[in-house]
Amino acid sequence: MTTIYKICPAVQWAEAERTGEFHGSAADLADGYIHFSTATQVADTAAKHFAGMSDLVLVAVAAEDFGAALRWEPSRGGALFPHLYGVLPMAAVRWVEPLRLNSGGRHVFPRLDA
Repeated sequence: MTTIYKICPAVQWAEAERTGEFHGSAADLADGYIHFSTATQVADTAAKHFAGMSDLVLVAVAAEDFGAALRWEPSRGGALFPHLYGVLPMAAVRWVEPLRLNSGGRHVFPRLDA
């Protein structure tokens, strides 16, 4: 099983939990898919798109749960990133953890599964 990760503001994730599905952030909606990262990509994603931001959560899902709706497409430097063309149902979520900042302002990640 391949675990992929979504970084999301906690307040936006709370709304998704209330409704039962996540439709994406403003950037996701503009691009037409929900952006995910692999375990090896997610720290760089946090540094590039969420630098210094607090009150975030890290959401883990199994890539295989999405079938053809999940596409691996080139992004930063040609690396393949997982993109979900559809909504993320809460039933697909393996776990959600707060993504805190350390004293140096960098995000501290829990142990990640590849």
